[in-house]
Amino acid sequence: MKSLLCLRGLPLIDWVARRAAKSRLLDRIVVAVPDTPLDDALAAHVRERLMSLDERIAVFCGPESDVLERLRAAGAAFGASRVVRVCADNPFVWGGEIDNLIRFFVETGCDYAYNHIPRNNRYPDGLGAEILSFDLLSELAALAREPGQREHCLSYIWDNARLFDIRTFDPPDAGLWHPELKLDVDSPEDFRRLALLPFHVDMPPEEIVKLCIGQWPRLP
Repeated sequence: MKSLLCLRGLPLIDWVARRAAKSRLLDRIVVAVPDTPLDDALAAHVRERLMSLDERIAVFCGPESDVLERLRAAGAAFGASRVVRVCADNPFVWGGEIDNLIRFFVETGCDYAYNHIPRNNRYPDGLGAEILSFDLLSELAALAREPGQREHCLSYIWDNARLFDIRTFDPPDAGLWHPELKLDVDSPEDFRRLALLPFHVDMPPEEIVKLCIGQWPRLP
């Protein structure tokens, strides 16, 4: 259960939830947990530890394999009109960058916007999120048929990119223009690299980036 793996003394899910809670524009922060016995410990951790830190934090349990339906059902349960998706293996996600994404989405009126990966932008991998309307999310849940589109829950948009207005942007702070940096935890090696550096949970992204480029001039 990767979300409970400790980085610098805190479970990864604590990093994600607490740093997302730096956002001023999110109404709710919902940890969408698989509804399996194995993940009961994660749901209990969120209820017992994280929900007391911020009244916006909540937990929702949904299908393990059908991540798309889990996301849709979580949005429905909390009456969402827009849904911001944050990956649970992005410990350095930052509320300020989530707010930049929300503002960009509202201002452009696009179907889908993102700043969590360095695709056509200069963001490091792992500081941001992705956003769409709940109505579009519900459409995707009805349209997506491939197992990969159910597991990688917004991949239907990328698989059918010609049908959607997809947009992204560069970080407003040029100090964050480091798309070569990989700040998520996909592998044991990713975790080892991050665990060796003196991060703390409230460290702003500018300091995180400076620390990383000082150690790793270019990450693979």
